[in-house]
Amino acid sequence: MDENIINDLNDELESVLEEGHSSLRDAELEEKIKEIKTETELFIRKHPIASVVISSAVGYFIGRIFR
Repeated sequence: MDENIINDLNDELESVLEEGHSSLRDAELEEKIKEIKTETELFIRKHPIASVVISSAVGYFIGRIFR
């Protein structure tokens, strides 16, 4: 009986640790996305003409791919 209790506690502990690890990964991903967004905004503000040319080219190629 004691072994069953220990196994149940181990299973519960693994579950909690996995949830915590998952939350950490989500927080890291969210932080990375914010960082990329900020870098992109800074690039667009520093190079507005290049940003328009690049986005137009990407839009053109995506349009050609899905035709």
